[in-house]
Amino acid sequence: MSILEQVNKKFENFLKTTPGDDLFTKAELVYEIINTDIKTGNEGLGMVSLDKLQGEYNIEEKTGEKHSVIMLGSNSYLNLSTNEEVIKSAKEALDKYGYGMGAVSNYAGITPIHKELEKHIAELYGCEDSIVFPSGYGTNIGVISALCNEGDVIINDSANHASIFDGCKLSGADIKIYPHADMQGLERILKRLPKSQTGRLIITDGVFSMDGDIAKLDIITNLAKEYKCRVMVDDAHGLGVVGKTGKGSAEFYNVSNKIDLNIGMLSKSPGGLGGYCASSKAIIQFLKLYARTYFFSTALPSSVAGGLNQAFKMFLKDSAGRKELWDKINFLKNNLTAIGFDIGHSQSAIIPIMIYDEEKLFKIHSELRTKGLYTNIVTYPAVRRKECRLRLCVMKDLSYNQLERAVKILEETGKKYNII
Repeated sequence: MSILEQVNKKFENFLKTTPGDDLFTKAELVYEIINTDIKTGNEGLGMVSLDKLQGEYNIEEKTGEKHSVIMLGSNSYLNLSTNEEVIKSAKEALDKYGYGMGAVSNYAGITPIHKELEKHIAELYGCEDSIVFPSGYGTNIGVISALCNEGDVIINDSANHASIFDGCKLSGADIKIYPHADMQGLERILKRLPKSQTGRLIITDGVFSMDGDIAKLDIITNLAKEYKCRVMVDDAHGLGVVGKTGKGSAEFYNVSNKIDLNIGMLSKSPGGLGGYCASSKAIIQFLKLYARTYFFSTALPSSVAGGLNQAFKMFLKDSAGRKELWDKINFLKNNLTAIGFDIGHSQSAIIPIMIYDEEKLFKIHSELRTKGLYTNIVTYPAVRRKECRLRLCVMKDLSYNQLERAVKILEETGKKYNII
């Protein structure tokens, strides 16, 4: 029996070094498995885009094969990454300041363009100030680990993004987790907190990245007030998409003035790179000194900041195309539901298609791509294996013809594997 036949090929079994093995043995085993014909779910990862992001374009497979795909796997919901006005602003900043800043933000690594971006973000949330991080992942890591420490307690929705949980671990605070969207579960945790533990932070995604549903911020903010907690919302997938004017999940529930830490990612609907936190002047000043992922990271390139400036001007006017995006979202949801797909409780541009069978999921994901449809594959560790799924992300610039073709491909494949 070969070594591969002896290995249980689950993701988590390669996280730790087996006693007696060299440190790199686990990496060599993963490499060997991925380069066999064993389906692992990685077959569709690492594709190379051969054109700018749009509704349909060419990609290159790992085999070198090139073909076109309808793109239902991008977080650039409003297509601002290719918006002409955004690109113009990015080019102007590039010409003026160069392609890199060459220093961290606190050491002369920011320009008036960066400062203007901070101002626009703060204005969007009705806050005094904001801080911009060069990495979205590093935003959650930096904010949480700076503000929380031993003796504090952080209460998380179980479906929060991985970067939030990693920030919690680094903080040293006590970590409590309630079942996804279970407000009774949240209150049970809050009731049991000792009175002496006064450093309390409830953290939730605004729009959950794997389900597409919106956190119940109306209830969360009421509970936070009752139990004297601060509230942090990571609205990575809500900005520009949900809410009456696209200002996100807090606007959706009309509780914008009840959120203490407004976190967002500049790589989703803004179409750029990085992340931010909007809050009070005192909190932002504290983060600039104590958030290690800010203090020890080179600042965002000026060209990216320039493009983002234009994107946030559009958000402030609600002129980025949100209504057109929602027309496409509803069109796709209605068609998928009519066919018989289980799309969960999506309230955003993220639409899950529940598969519930990991072996089928691997085959379906690969087959869809070869038929010309690119989707995201979601299974462990992002979700539990029995809740594995495809994740579709709708973009404003997808044509109805492209969406109709995508539905047809999904219908044919879903029937083949008895999903519908």
